[in-house]
Amino acid sequence: MDTTDPEIWFDEQGVSSHALRFDEMMRADVEAAQSGQRAGELDELVAEIKRAGQGKPYDCIVGVSGGVDSTFLILQAVKLGLRPLAVHFDSGWNSELAVDNIHNIVSRLDLDLYTHVVDWREMKDLQLSFFKASVANCDIPTDHAFGWVAYQQAVKYGIKYILSGANLASESILPQSWGYNASDAKHVKGIQKRFGSVKLKTYPLMGLFKRHIWYPYFRGVKTVKPLNLMPYRYKDAKREITEELGWRDYGGKHYESVFTRYFQGYYLPMKFGFDKRIAHYSSLILSDQMTREEALELMETENYPEGLRKQDHEFIAKKLGVSVDELERIYAQPPKDYSEYPNAKKQWELAMALVRVPMKVLRALGIRK
Repeated sequence: MDTTDPEIWFDEQGVSSHALRFDEMMRADVEAAQSGQRAGELDELVAEIKRAGQGKPYDCIVGVSGGVDSTFLILQAVKLGLRPLAVHFDSGWNSELAVDNIHNIVSRLDLDLYTHVVDWREMKDLQLSFFKASVANCDIPTDHAFGWVAYQQAVKYGIKYILSGANLASESILPQSWGYNASDAKHVKGIQKRFGSVKLKTYPLMGLFKRHIWYPYFRGVKTVKPLNLMPYRYKDAKREITEELGWRDYGGKHYESVFTRYFQGYYLPMKFGFDKRIAHYSSLILSDQMTREEALELMETENYPEGLRKQDHEFIAKKLGVSVDELERIYAQPPKDYSEYPNAKKQWELAMALVRVPMKVLRALGIRK
C-alpha cells in the first residue's frame, strides 16, 4: 500500500496502518480459519441455517456474479449440504464469459437461479450520472442493487440467511477514500437528481435503514460470511472451481463485468490514481498467500491490454448512448469527493450509535448473538 490512500500512515519501522490494523484486529481470525481451527464455528452456522430452512425450498441465498469469491462460496455451500437459491442482478454489463460461468455454476450444481434484469433505460442514465458526478465509486449503481435482489428473494421464500462472499483472506484492505458506501440510497438519488434525465421508477433502491436495520433486526434476515470460517486461499479456490465447475478466469479480480473491468482497470487509475490491484495484492500478502516481491512483479505486468481497453472504451460509450469524445469530456471534469453530493453518512453513524447500546444488552442477555 502507498500514499494513493491519503489516510495511510506508517510507524517508525515503516509498517503501514493497514498492516498494523490487520495484525491487531484480523490476523488471529484469518490464521485460525486458514488452519481449520474455525471448523466448529462453521459447523454450528451450517446447522443453524439448515434448522431455519426446514420445510422451505431453500435454506439460504447466495448472490452469484461469476467471480471467484461467490463461485467458491456457492460450491462450498452445496458441499456442506446447504440448499442455496442463486440470485443474480443483471446490470447489463455482464461479459459473455461471466454469463457462461454462471450457467456452469447452476447447471453443474443443479441449482435454481433467480435473475433480476434491470430496466436498461434507467440503468444507463444512472450510470452516466455517476460519471458526470466525477466521483470515485462509479460502480455503485450495480453494487447497490445486488443487495436489494438478495433481500427481496429472502423475504419471498422466508429465508433467514444470505451468504456473502466477502472475506478477510483476500479483501482485508480497501481504503475508504477510494470510494463510498454503495448502500446509501440518498447518495444514489441525489446524484441522479442532479445529473440524470430519467426518473428511477423501477431501479431497486434500498436505504441504509432498511438494508442494515429493518431486514437484519426486524425481519431476522442475517448476512453471514462463511469464507471467514474456512480455509480460503485464492489460488486454490481458482483451481477448485475450474476443475469442478468448468470456471474460466477473467484475468483480474471482479473483471466478470465489462464495466467493472473498465472502471477498475482504466477509470480509477486514470482519473484518481487508484489501482485496486495494490489493495488486493496487499491483502494477499497479509494473509500469507503472496510475497511482497511477487506482488511488485505483478504490478509491473499489464493487466488491462491497450487493445482491450480501447475496445471497452468504445463499447461503453456506445452502450451509454454517447460519443467517445463526449465520454472523454465527461472524464476530463475535475474529480469530486462523494461528500459534495447528498448522502446519509451522518444519519447512518448516528443510527448505528443508537442501535449499538441495545444490541450489546441483548447479546449480554443471550437474546441475540
